[in-house]
Amino acid sequence: MFMWLLLCVASLLSGSLLFWLDIPAPFFVAAMLCGLAFSLAGARLAIPRKLFLCAQALIGCAVAKSITGNVWHTLSSHWLVMGAMVGSSILAGALVGWSLMKSGIIPGTTAAWGSTPGGASAMIAMAEAYGADVHLVALMQYLRVFLVVLTASMVAHFLLSAQGQHPTGVIDKSLWSLIRFNGSATQVLLTLSIVALCGLLAYRLHLPAGPLLLSMIVGAVLNANGLVDFRLPNCFQTGASLLLGWYVGLGFNRQLLASALRMIHWLFLSAFLLIALCATFSWLLHHFTACDPLTAYLATTPGGLDSVLLLAMDSQTDLPFVVATQSLRLFLVILTGPIIARFLCRLT
Repeated sequence: MFMWLLLCVASLLSGSLLFWLDIPAPFFVAAMLCGLAFSLAGARLAIPRKLFLCAQALIGCAVAKSITGNVWHTLSSHWLVMGAMVGSSILAGALVGWSLMKSGIIPGTTAAWGSTPGGASAMIAMAEAYGADVHLVALMQYLRVFLVVLTASMVAHFLLSAQGQHPTGVIDKSLWSLIRFNGSATQVLLTLSIVALCGLLAYRLHLPAGPLLLSMIVGAVLNANGLVDFRLPNCFQTGASLLLGWYVGLGFNRQLLASALRMIHWLFLSAFLLIALCATFSWLLHHFTACDPLTAYLATTPGGLDSVLLLAMDSQTDLPFVVATQSLRLFLVILTGPIIARFLCRLT
């Protein structure tokens, strides 16, 4: 209990500092870093799966409140561009995985599943079903998500600062703004009820990133048609950010790192290579379309859906475009993952 209290205090203090420094998604980034530090120091802490799914549902609701009905228009208007970007990021992951397999650094399907830029939890579960080394896949996936969050938050901060814009779009820098209670009690209870129902249904259906996607889709439909005025207290979003950050940070441990110590530099290199390839695609997207640099970067970056949406929501981006592109990537990766893994194994 004491370790949890210490982790909470450290994360809140670090998050407040990052918030003051205008880093997007400050409490998510702080919780991830603090969780990593505590885990590597030997603390045996873990976020219960159900609590993690609740946090995903809350973030999905917060995203739905922001995007209204524009996401459907975005999907229909830019499906070709989004399809090209999603396909490019999946091919980039396949290329990195093939390179690791061909060089003999990581064996078999483990390299393919570890390099696939999809939801970390979904990739780990599918890798286990296809006989890959689940521990190594977990390390590769969590390492990629960790590095994507750090690089994306820095990119968002510097891009917006260079344009003379407020990086987070938040003018009120008081701590009260983090816990402010918006809306009536009835509106908040209705919002939380929808979140709970979506989370429970997604949990029963065993959908990858289900609570996040289902609450986001249902919320967007209700919000776009004016049926529900979503009101979520800021403290709920802050709490969800902390839970998601801890889930990623605490996913690392000494045993996991020790088992892959001889190849850890290759894992870092492969993660950075995938991030760099996707960053190149984002530059092409910005150069040949009207998409702004930060939106293009977050839409193509190979991070977890929940973490990328948290960063996009806390930055000044075209949120519907980021939501549509990242969601499409998750669906296509889940559909094509087994096919790509088998294909790469045949090539080697």
